[in-house]
Amino acid sequence: MRSSLARRTLGVAVGAALLQLLMITAFCWPAARTAPRDVPIVVTGPGSAAVAQRLERERPGAFDVAAVRDEAAARAALTGRDAYGAIVTTPSGPKVLTASAASPVVAQQLDALARGLGGGAADAASPAVQDVVAADPDDPRGAGLGALALPLIMSGLAAAVLLTFAVPAAGWRAPGAVAFAVLGGFGAAGVAQGWLSLLPGPYVELAGAMALAILAVTGAVAGLAAVVGRAGIGLGGLMFLLLGNPLSGATSAPELLPRPWGEIGQFLPPGAAVTLLRSVAFFDGAGAGRPLVVLAAWAVGGLVLLTVGGLRGRVRDETARDREPALV
Repeated sequence: MRSSLARRTLGVAVGAALLQLLMITAFCWPAARTAPRDVPIVVTGPGSAAVAQRLERERPGAFDVAAVRDEAAARAALTGRDAYGAIVTTPSGPKVLTASAASPVVAQQLDALARGLGGGAADAASPAVQDVVAADPDDPRGAGLGALALPLIMSGLAAAVLLTFAVPAAGWRAPGAVAFAVLGGFGAAGVAQGWLSLLPGPYVELAGAMALAILAVTGAVAGLAAVVGRAGIGLGGLMFLLLGNPLSGATSAPELLPRPWGEIGQFLPPGAAVTLLRSVAFFDGAGAGRPLVVLAAWAVGGLVLLTVGGLRGRVRDETARDREPALV
């Protein structure tokens, strides 16, 4: 008996230590390896080809440079979320355009790039830098928006756990998940926009984006639990917290994370939610298509799993009733 307990205790300790290492790796590794990797920018003007060659020579692999016809097209690329920045060459010298709303970290790197184009000195010879789509003035570094993703995911997980244990019928967990997502989305948007002033943009659209993100997490985790049991909760936590959250690019940008993890993170609810919120809040919905599809797919998939779990539970109940001895 004692030897069995000793082995179990040791197994739990080893498992917890491995989980700790996994958590440290998941959260610290992307942050420690943050660097530009094919960050899309555009160039235009008579000296744009020379600028592109210089960037490739001095920062190989850092930027994915595309040429556009003029400054208006460069600005459109930024407002349409096709690029993070632009370099406009003119007879009087280059000009750098940024979009800190898309990523304050990338905007800071482009500021440094502008100083490099001007010879590295912050003087009159340095290119002018203009923030075309600026971050919220109350959250200029994007720290608040980046921090918003984690509570949305954690509250969605908590709701899935509560629904799983408090609502016996899996079929009734689906309307519970939808109700929580709607209430949580409108409540979170009210706090983020009205009180904390983290996000501009239309309130209803922001609330809808948050509600969809919450439903993607709550529905998926509750659905997994309905089909595979309590292990589904652990699986959802691993996917969304240990994998999705550090790979979301919420505090930097997907292109700054190690490959291919930044791209993978955009197919999980945390990354898709942050991208969608940026698009709705700052870019009039530009670039919202893919994150909308990703979140909707997770939400619908979760509701389908809840429906399957409800049908299986109903069949089990009917089978159990049929096996009960008839009363004479």
